Amino acid sequence: MNHFISSWLQPDWPAPFCVKAVMTDRHGGVSQAPWDSMNLGEHVGDVAAHTQTNRQRLQMALGTRPVFLQQVHGVQAVALTVCSQDRLQADACIATGAGVACTIMVADCLPVLLCDAHGRWVAGAHAGWRGLAGHEGMGVLENLLRTPALQQTSVQDILVWLGPCIGPAAFEVGQDVRAVFCTPDPGCEPFFRHAAPGKWLADLAGLARHRLQRQGLHRVYGNDSTPPWCTVTQESSFFSHRRDSRRLGQTGRMAACIWISD
Repeated sequence: MNHFISSWLQPDWPAPFCVKAVMTDRHGGVSQAPWDSMNLGEHVGDVAAHTQTNRQRLQMALGTRPVFLQQVHGVQAVALTVCSQDRLQADACIATGAGVACTIMVADCLPVLLCDAHGRWVAGAHAGWRGLAGHEGMGVLENLLRTPALQQTSVQDILVWLGPCIGPAAFEVGQDVRAVFCTPDPGCEPFFRHAAPGKWLADLAGLARHRLQRQGLHRVYGNDSTPPWCTVTQESSFFSHRRDSRRLGQTGRMAACIWISD
């Protein structure tokens, strides 16, 4: 039985019993402000011993080992096994057996968890705007869907959960970001709302849903772009790089984890 902190998010989706998933929030750890308290990022200036304690607490809660990637806002996906070590450079991962948890760290970017309806694999993706956009419409989600296990799965059997991220009322971007989505795909235009000359408010979760639907995936759950899912405005629950780094100099990282239980 898993022992999660009560405030951590557990996806409400029809995943098979063998698939387990959870996303941490900022509660349940030992880190001090501005990383208070469940910071899982080693690269954000927190005391190393605090981060290590938090990661150990996460592993104990999961009952399996989370594999932490070195995320670079790219599109590469890696396959995980029980031998996989932390710091593999990738922004998506997939596991086809028990013993490891696909783990995506975020603090405004969108965590995406996926599984097969029959429990044959689980996967996770780190979808900030750079990774989501990719190059000419080929982003981290499209690249993940082209890995062998996912490519061999009917789209009707792929379940997706979108976690909290920076919301459409808080994510101001320039024309360059809008263009990288809308030039190759004008269907992305509804997910950008004009805010000021040269500035747009972007719906990151909406863009992800759109990109998934273009690939034929319609069993998408979780973040519906409403305020409760916004990492920036829900300060008591979530870390936010955009909110906290400007004001406090740094912030922590949360993790979305998915794994196949024994």
